[in-house]
Order: sequence, then structure tokens, then C-alpha cells
Amino acid sequence: MSLQEGSIGKRGFIADHALWGDADYAAAAEIESIIEQYDLRTIRVAWGDQHGVVRGKNVMAHDFLLALKNGVDFQTATLFMDTTNHFFASLFSSDAGVGMTALAGGPDAILVPDPTTFRVLPWAPRTGWVLSEMYLASGQICPFDTRGLMRRTLARLHNQGLDYVAGLEVEFYITRLEDRKLKPEQAGWPPDPPEVSVVAHGFQYLTEERQDEIDPILQILHDNLEPLGLPLRSMEDEWGPGQCEFTFDPVRGLKSADNMLLFRTATKQICRRNGLHATFMTRPALPNFFSSGWHLHQSLCDLATAENRFTNNGADSHSLSPLGRQFVAGILEHTAAACAFSTPTINGYKRYAPHSFAPTRVTWADENRGALIRVLGGPGDTATHLENRAGEPCANPYLYMASQIVAGMDGVAKSRDPGPPDISPYEADKPLLPSNLMEAMAALKESTLYRDMFGDAFVDYFCAVKQSEIDRFQAHVSDWEQREYFEVY
Repeated sequence: MSLQEGSIGKRGFIADHALWGDADYAAAAEIESIIEQYDLRTIRVAWGDQHGVVRGKNVMAHDFLLALKNGVDFQTATLFMDTTNHFFASLFSSDAGVGMTALAGGPDAILVPDPTTFRVLPWAPRTGWVLSEMYLASGQICPFDTRGLMRRTLARLHNQGLDYVAGLEVEFYITRLEDRKLKPEQAGWPPDPPEVSVVAHGFQYLTEERQDEIDPILQILHDNLEPLGLPLRSMEDEWGPGQCEFTFDPVRGLKSADNMLLFRTATKQICRRNGLHATFMTRPALPNFFSSGWHLHQSLCDLATAENRFTNNGADSHSLSPLGRQFVAGILEHTAAACAFSTPTINGYKRYAPHSFAPTRVTWADENRGALIRVLGGPGDTATHLENRAGEPCANPYLYMASQIVAGMDGVAKSRDPGPPDISPYEADKPLLPSNLMEAMAALKESTLYRDMFGDAFVDYFCAVKQSEIDRFQAHVSDWEQREYFEVY
């Protein structure tokens, strides 16, 4: 083996383990000409971690052609990090603290690029980008790779002749970056958050004047996002100061989750390069800032014909087909555990409040924004679909979507009935959503469905990741506590 052949990944790893299909090899064959056409210098091999945060390596273009055969070696220690890169398990123990001897000591894994996701980044000169999945040295996909988990979930759905369709509706804030807090004493673990100012006043929801005020910023995003192939549908001014909502046309399968991952990381990078700071945090601790949500629009279609299987073509007046109603029933039944995936941060639960356009109870309704599941469409409408309004914008898209598929299809398998739609969701006699991350994680730990579908190893792993975040939160002495108790006691 030459020095060059052994410089990246493992020689012949992709072919030896039969990791690609015909479409992947066809896409890979085109990448070399794209690299030449755009004179690319660097390719970012990106990987969505357990939090939905993009990690990866910058590989020089000439070596990236080897990566299309060998993959890219990558540090498995990233699997053991919580949201601020604190280690939650002892990777140097015999089973790495997660019951896997293959990960003991933090050995390298292999990132296998998906050549169908290759793009040229408009904002980064001479730079390409490709998504990947993490494989163990044995050739088995890492059981904690969330894109791989969703791929397996979709494969089970395809075996039933169905495919998943999702559209994105994402709220987030754009602020002006005033102070990045880069002094050594500010670079803690985690570092001090940046100081920002607003780009515009809020509280004029969807007015043209406010939209035009932030239009120069929106156009910068538009001019960089559309060349990526993201199916951008609308850019809207929301309620808070500098709060925006971007929506994307529905697409099938894995691509919808890939789009969300790319949209978030692209938006943050583009804004930072323009002196701005974008945040997908649900409820920033800033005056006059309101909560942001991620409303996931979803349906099932026929795998072969693409016909919407949620459309009710029967003689009754139901807004959904029998399959659609069963799917709703499954989501409702498993909502408490699924909140661990749709709302995976401490901060996300501060959004759930009565009469706030965010759900508080496990409800469903026709065209009611107070419900957990809102049905859009009606009898005979080929665009009929569900909107889950529980999600937060920083959720891992693979886990959010996979959890919906698994829950919904459990309702289909058991022919569940969701009951009648709720007329007044905030007043309905239905269970409350988890009030905090701790309640959601407790529900996930006890969920036989997610243990059966995602595996005990993954559920236990994910619970350990989030428990680290919870423990650090509970150990933190807040400003509220200091003000409440320091003087009076």
C-alpha cells in the first residue's frame, strides 16, 4: 500500500463492506468533475452528532477523492460529549461506560460520505460539503449514529409500502453581534454567551414594513441557501425582535432531516460572517424575546405512486383517512417519551404555556394552533397532513422525525383511534405534556416502543447523554436563587 493510499480512512472500506448502492457510486463519479469545475480546495466532511450539531473534518480536495473509497477516520470521543462537550461516560473503561467494548479508549471510527449530499458552499470560497454517517472499524454502522437510525426507521416504513414526507417550519432569532466575549477569562467551559443587539424592533407580526427592515439580512440568507438546493418556501418576520420563520417545501425520506441539519449550520455560519448571530435556542434569556418553535409538517405517501395516504377519499366527513387517524393516535399515545426527541433541552420546555400558540396537552385538532397535533386539509384534499407543534428548533432532526414515524406506525399496527378532535385544546381533559426535560426522559426510559424500535443500547445511551445535561443544570446556582434567598435568609 502506498503512503497516499493509507493517508485517510481505511483502504477500500466502502467497497469492502458494501456500504454504497448504484446511486451513490453514480453521484461519487460526478464529484471529481465538480471539484475541478469550481477549483475546490477543501471539502468539509460533515457529521450530525447526537445533539444534531454538525461536526466533521476539513479534507483537502485531492485527498477527498480517497475518502470516496476509504472514508475518513474520526474520533469517537465526540460520542461521549454533552451539549457543551463535557464527557458523560468513562470512555477509558472496559465498555466505554456505555456497554460497548468496541468504543473503549476512544478509537477512531470511519465517517462514510453520502455522495448524493455533496454541495458547493456559496459563502466559503472553494469549499465543498458532504454529509456522512459513522461506522465502526468492523464495518458496522455506529449504533449511536442518528442518521443511520433514521435510515433504518425509513427502511421499515418502506417495507410496508410507505414513505415519509416532511416540510419544515422553523422559528429562530437573528441578532447583531456586538461582543463575541473572546477574552481568556470569558472563554470558559462553556464560554460566556456573546453580547448582541436586536436587528429590528418586534411586535408587528408579519407587517411589510418590519419585513422590509430586515430584508437585507434575509436576502443574504436567501442568496446562500437556495444555491444549496434547500427548498426554501417563505421567509417571514415573526413576533419577537429579529425573530424569523423560514418554511421549506415538503420532501420525502431522509432528505427532509438532512435539509434541517444543513439549514441550521448554514444560517449560523452565514450570519456570523456578516457580523450577526443566529440562534435556534428556544427561549433566549434576553428582554422582550419570545419562544421559538419548530413545527414539523408530516404525512405518509405510497412508496411507489407518491399518493398521499392521509387524504380521506371516503364518504365520511373525517379530515384524515383511517391510516392518518391511526397515525395520530400513535403519536398521541407516545408523546411523553417522544418529547425527549422533539424537545431535548432544558430550555425547550419554557415554551409550553397556555394560550401561547404552543401546546400544553396531548391533543389533536383540525386547524387549531393550540393543539399538539394540528390537521391541515380535509376530505379529498391531496395536501392533507399533520403538524406537530411540540418541537424546538434545536432538536436533532433525525431523532425528531424517526420518533414520529415509530410512534405513528405503532398506532397503525394496533389500529388505534385518536377519538374526536379537540375543540378547545387548552381546556381539554387530556394529559399534560411533560413540564420539563426530566419528566420526558423518565418517560423515554420506560418506553417499550422506543426500546424495541431504537434498541436498548441507543435509548440507554441517549438517556445518559441528557442526564449529564440535567445534572449540570441542577448543580448550577442560578441568578434567581441568589436574588430569592441570599439576603432574606
